[in-house]
Amino acid sequence: MFQKFARLFFFVLTVCMASGFSVRAQVTGDTLKITIQQAQDLFVKNNLQLIIQRYNIDNASAAIVTARLFPNPDFSFTNGIHTNDATQGPAYKDQSFNVSQLFTTAGKRNKSIQLAKIGVEQSKYQFFDLLRTLKFTLRSDFYTIYFQEQSAKVYTQEINSLSKTLSVFKEQYTKGNIAQKEVLRIQSQLYSLQAEYNNLQTGIDTVQSELKLLIKVSPAVTIEPIVNYDLDGKNIVESVPYQRLLDSAYSNRYDLRLAKTSLDYNNVNLQLQKATAVPDFSLSLNYDKYGGYGTNFLGAGIEFNLPFFNRNQGGIKQARIAIDQSKVQLQSQQNQVESDVATNYKGALRLEKLYNSFDPQFKADFNHLIQEVFKNYEKRNISMLEFLDFYDSFKTNTLQLNTLQFNRITSLEQLNYVTGTAFFNQ
Repeated sequence: MFQKFARLFFFVLTVCMASGFSVRAQVTGDTLKITIQQAQDLFVKNNLQLIIQRYNIDNASAAIVTARLFPNPDFSFTNGIHTNDATQGPAYKDQSFNVSQLFTTAGKRNKSIQLAKIGVEQSKYQFFDLLRTLKFTLRSDFYTIYFQEQSAKVYTQEINSLSKTLSVFKEQYTKGNIAQKEVLRIQSQLYSLQAEYNNLQTGIDTVQSELKLLIKVSPAVTIEPIVNYDLDGKNIVESVPYQRLLDSAYSNRYDLRLAKTSLDYNNVNLQLQKATAVPDFSLSLNYDKYGGYGTNFLGAGIEFNLPFFNRNQGGIKQARIAIDQSKVQLQSQQNQVESDVATNYKGALRLEKLYNSFDPQFKADFNHLIQEVFKNYEKRNISMLEFLDFYDSFKTNTLQLNTLQFNRITSLEQLNYVTGTAFFNQ
């Protein structure tokens, strides 16, 4: 009864941690069965790095509010306390007031507002570029786990088969029907497979840990990806023109947009630095009850500095250097985008042609063959070396096929990543 309650409690806890599980992912025991779309939904809602970056957008938006504010007026009050000049009368009753207001010139306030607005755009572009990067990591981890689990099944199948064979051989060896070298050979192969399987599981656990952090689920949960792999015989990369991919990258790569806004920011900053060379001025109004010109003196004034020496020469020079630097950075980013798209497009085409050249029936035929090999070996129709050679060939080919499938789907994810567009989502 307690175990049932514990399972129910764990299920509810997992659901709460995943924000209600509106994606309807299936949790069975400690296993979370989930599709790629469900994983993405959890990621967008729960990922802590994205939440942190969203705060940066709010922080940048607050800078606009600050830039729009006018300077506060200054107020001063003086009250007389004591004087040694008896002719001045009751000096302690002397009171004076002063109010002054600073006015900025040359459009400094508007330029500061423009800089703050560009800062908000930059924060948004940083957020969406982080989203693009983490989403690519999420999808890569998801498919890595899936295809490595498929490879793990091959090891499990071979290990189980060899374990049964080893038990039979040990029994036959005790009866004197087979030589010890055959037992040792099977045992050696089994230990080798178990070591490889352990290394594979260690890699799966590492990727599992990263994926669970991305979608924020309990470390105790094991993620089981649900994949509908439907790429056999399809020329989906070839069907999309290269120029369309490149144009999409120019439009949708937020790191490229960020480089462009950096240039815009520095252009506006140069205008602001030039405006800083123009002095601001303060207007003041003062009142003195017993002023030197008579009682109830009221006066007005203006104050500004004379730009004889400091005309912000250094700030203007730095702003111009920043513009030149931003232009080079933008060109470098454009070159990087073009290189990314070209390289990944060629690689995806090669993998597509290679995979489509394989006979779809090959895997099924090979699985059937290895079953017949095992039966023939039990009947002693083939030697132990032939048997182990067939088994090793089966493992190698199956792992290579899984790797090829993984590489192909990863190449599509790479194209999505470098173009900033979900052209080939599965």
